[in-house]
Amino acid sequence: MIENLRIRNFALIDDLRMELSPGFNVITGETGAGKTIIMQAVGLLLGERASKDVLRSGSESCEISAEIKLGKSLRKSLVFLEDLGIEIPEDENIILRRTIGASSSRNFINDCPVSLQTLKTLGEILIDTHGPHEHQSVLKQSVQLDLLDRYAGLENQVSECRRLYSSWKDAIEEKDSFEKDIPDAREEDYLKHSVEEIRSAAPVEKEDEDISSRHRLISNSQAIIESAGAAVKILAESEDSMLEKLFEVNRTLLSLEKCDPDKAASFMAETEDIRTRISSLSDSLRDYAGSVEMDEKEFLRIEERIRILSTLKRKYGPEIKDVLKAAEDAEAKLEKIRNTAEIREKMDAKIAEAKAGLDKAASALGRRRKAASAKFAKEVEGELRKLGFAKSAFSVEFSTADPGPDGSDRIEFMFSANPGEPPKALRNVASSGEISRVMLALKTVLAAADSVPILIFDEIDSNIGGTTASVVGRELAKLAKTHQLLCISHLPQVASEADTHFVVEKSSRAGRTFTSICRIGGKDRIAEIARMLGGTDAALRHAMEMLSV
Repeated sequence: MIENLRIRNFALIDDLRMELSPGFNVITGETGAGKTIIMQAVGLLLGERASKDVLRSGSESCEISAEIKLGKSLRKSLVFLEDLGIEIPEDENIILRRTIGASSSRNFINDCPVSLQTLKTLGEILIDTHGPHEHQSVLKQSVQLDLLDRYAGLENQVSECRRLYSSWKDAIEEKDSFEKDIPDAREEDYLKHSVEEIRSAAPVEKEDEDISSRHRLISNSQAIIESAGAAVKILAESEDSMLEKLFEVNRTLLSLEKCDPDKAASFMAETEDIRTRISSLSDSLRDYAGSVEMDEKEFLRIEERIRILSTLKRKYGPEIKDVLKAAEDAEAKLEKIRNTAEIREKMDAKIAEAKAGLDKAASALGRRRKAASAKFAKEVEGELRKLGFAKSAFSVEFSTADPGPDGSDRIEFMFSANPGEPPKALRNVASSGEISRVMLALKTVLAAADSVPILIFDEIDSNIGGTTASVVGRELAKLAKTHQLLCISHLPQVASEADTHFVVEKSSRAGRTFTSICRIGGKDRIAEIARMLGGTDAALRHAMEMLSV
């Protein structure tokens, strides 16, 4: 149940707070006082899209929040919140909050930011709303089908049907895409040429980098040989080379051996190490110079290879890996051409299998719908009799269509308000007042099957009065024994049945208009019921009788 509702800076509302009770909560007030504004705010909290027009003049943002107490059974339906990192401790309530600014809105569940869709999903689990415009929605065949499915508890079967329909459509789209991608003769020739060109060149990934490095060496081979040769000459091959100098150093150290043998041996070992390293460096330079001594034919071969690789990269690149991928893709397409008949056959089989699964699921769903429809119609008819249609008839008429996401059933609610008149489509025969009562009958029947704990009615009692209004009030009170109801009403017969009564008032202060709400009881409630009855002394007495005071 909703325990607390708060609305700030919304339309004519400055700061409104409501502490709701279990059972039947009713909101009344003068026309234009702002009752519907409250319902609009609740709708936004449940995920409806907002515009900047909802902001109270002079405010940068508005905020709507509700604290909701959950039953144990309902918590099982909220496990999807755990995937979003939102935990709801067993002994705590859930708090929905939405802040709406001029250009954006922010949504929260227990102070955790969530998407508008998450807020809407949660709202559909917790609260079922019925506004004045919903009178017309029940005339739509898609809405009627949804009502029947909810009554019969077929949500899982409908979801499976939608999944199978999606699989079938995906298989069809896959084949359509395949057919569009089959190359024509001209493209086939191009693909063959591409494969032949790439495979005959046989490029290897990174080959262009290696061969370019080799080309740079060969192009500068003369300079490399001359530089390496000059270094070798300095190190080992000239009369005054570093090796010759080291021999002189070694001979000089022989004279030191007589004076200090240990030190002389150490120094001579160091000079030998230096000589060895110089010899090694000299050998390395000779080998390096020898490696770049390439003949002209080799140089021309490398240049030709660079040209071939550059052409491939320009046509299929930019990198060698892209060239190789282009060859693979071309071969795959050519393979597709060679196996077109076989692939098409497999895809047709996949489509047929998906369609068979959809047909089977749609047929099973249809059987369950038809089985539930008779009981559903009977219960709705019973509720309609309570609401003043003593001789009314209500039924569900089925027709078959091509399988879709909701199966292959098309239904029509058939209704006759008067005896002797054959039932006709509800949308063709019902007046606005009759539709209001049909909707209440549907809601009452659904409430027994639905797990949604909170029902909100915005003027469901419009276009009715008299004895029927009294019956509607009693039926709402009966519904409130298993659900929390929040109902906006203009009928005293309905308001008098409520467990908790709120009055909305509009006032002006300092040139500004304010909408406020207060919970009433005792004499204040009698006065409000009397106002709704006309405000006379007789109305006051009647109000006291209605409230059993």
